[in-house]
Formats: sequence, structure tokens, C-alpha cells
Amino acid sequence: MALDDHITIGIETSCDESGIALYSNKNGLISNQLFSQISLHSEYGGVVPELASRDHIKRVFPLINKALNDAQITIKDLDGIAYTSGPGLSGALLVGSSIAKSLSWSLKIPAIGINHMEGHLLAPMIDNNISFPLLSLLVSGGHSMIVEVERIGKYRILGETLDDSIGEAFDKTSKILGLGYPGGPEIQKLAQTVKVNRLSFPIPMNNKPNLDFSFSGLKTYAMNFYTNNPTKSAEIAKAFEVAAIKSLINKCSKAIDITGYNKLVISGGVSANKHLREEFNVLSKRKKVEVFFPSLDLCTDNGAMIAFAGSWRLRNGFFDKDDQILINPRWSLERLSPIPDEVSN
Repeated sequence: MALDDHITIGIETSCDESGIALYSNKNGLISNQLFSQISLHSEYGGVVPELASRDHIKRVFPLINKALNDAQITIKDLDGIAYTSGPGLSGALLVGSSIAKSLSWSLKIPAIGINHMEGHLLAPMIDNNISFPLLSLLVSGGHSMIVEVERIGKYRILGETLDDSIGEAFDKTSKILGLGYPGGPEIQKLAQTVKVNRLSFPIPMNNKPNLDFSFSGLKTYAMNFYTNNPTKSAEIAKAFEVAAIKSLINKCSKAIDITGYNKLVISGGVSANKHLREEFNVLSKRKKVEVFFPSLDLCTDNGAMIAFAGSWRLRNGFFDKDDQILINPRWSLERLSPIPDEVSN
């Protein structure tokens, strides 16, 4: 690994956030800029892919300039470019990858396509010194999975959602209750108004021995209950939140028992949920495991996690070998190339 300062720019455009960040292997995160498209998509109750792609085109270059000015460097000080090449929305991914490759060609510096989920998985390591091996719980609008992490790039998916992701279930339940988008913060805000929880919703996959998730049934249960009890929105939000997070707790507890690992990293947009963090801190004490979260500003999609993951890979000889603009909208974590043990640790 190079000892000299190496500055990587991260470009994140996988969905509805335009993220640009600068990561220095000596000084850490030196700029992190983000533009969220929530207001653009909120009237539709979800992300409209074409609108997302168009907005990324408008936002990325101004954000790059803002990041460079914030860090008080010029574009010629960059040593490498990391960009999200999957998974995500094809059009949105093409915006970021095209810009990244164009900068790579013009500046004559290497570029590396980063797996979006690896970015989320590694995000807690930006602010925490975490050693391997460990377990990772990835919970976002598009994914819900438990991953065994041997080292950077060496991943095995132990369980994943069979239908809706937990973030998607939050969004759909929020819409059912007449709340806003994205649904996670709206459900949390309404649930916090309930002082005594008198409702109990079934915990998804509670009696299944595997580590897979399912949240579609819980969403349907909430919808049916709301149809018959339209004045109980707050109680439904609370019961839904409790049951969904209890499912995560139960599956992670089983994963800890199966693997024997004593470290659990939780990341993705849903990891910002206050009740989730409280319950996993309880699990940490009960199972005697260390639990790590990203800072709140690094839970949702951001350029910092892409710059961080890219810095690791670029400094250890990983880079795009051709000039083609390639994306991989369904890129699995299990298909990544691992970084050697002695480097990862």
C-alpha cells in the first residue's frame, strides 16, 4: 500500500442521491457533498428512474467543484476515481460511470467501478477501526441481507429478502398510512408519538430456521389492519416498526450463533432508524458482540462510502482494465475480487 497521500474522488449516482466525496488515505474524508432528490420524487411516492437520471446530469459537476473547493484542492490533485457501477438504476449508473471514465481519460488517472453494497458495508469503517472477520447487516430501500465478511471483497451472503426489502416495506406502509416519501423517517416520526404500544403485529419469518427475510406479508398485514382501523395510524406505524426490526434482530442473533463472530456492522439507509439502533445495542450486550453503525450522514447513499471503498482498491492495484463504460445493475457482492488478508487487516 502506498505511503504517500492518495486522494480518491467518489461518485455515487445509483438511485436518487447525487453524492461526491474526496477521501485521503492520510487525512480521511476531506469533503462529502450530497444532493437528495426526495422533493423531486415525493409526489410520485417513489423514485422515477428517468427523472433521477436527468437530475444526476444537472448535479454531479457542480458537486465535484464544490467538493474540490471545500477541500481546497484542484482536480489535478486527484490520484484516482471511484464510481458506483452497480447495483442500481441503469440510467442513473450510466451518468456516474460516464463522468468517471471521462475524467479518468482526460486526467490520465485510474478509475474503478465500485459495488454499491460494498460501499454501504464498509461505510462504518470510515469512522471506526474495525477488524475482520465480521457479520454485516445491509438494510436499505433495495436490499436486506446478512453477509459473512472474511475480508474486504470476500463476502458470503447468509440470508436475504425473499420479496420486499425492509426499506421498500417502510415506503409502502408509509404510503398506505397516507404519509410521505421516503417512508422510513415518516414511520419513525409517527411511531415515536405512541407512548404505550398496545398493538402486536406478527414477526416475519420468526419460526423459520434460515436467515432469509420477508417483509411483504407484514406490509399486507398493516394494510388490512389499517383498512379496518383507519384511526389508528400511529399505533400501526409503531407495531409495523417493532415487528420489522424484531425480524432483523432475530435473524442476526441466529447468524451470530451460527458463525461465532463477535462483530456486527449494520449499514444502509434503514440503519439510521432510532428504534433499530436501540434494539441492536441491547442485542450487543445480550450476545456480547460489538455492533458498529455508520454516522447518520453516511447511512443513506453517499459519495463518501464509494470514495473510501475505491481508495482501498485503487491503492492495492485494482482498477478498470479497459476504456469501456460498463455498469452492472444486478452486481452481487459475492462476485467481487478480495483484497489480500494482510492488506485488509
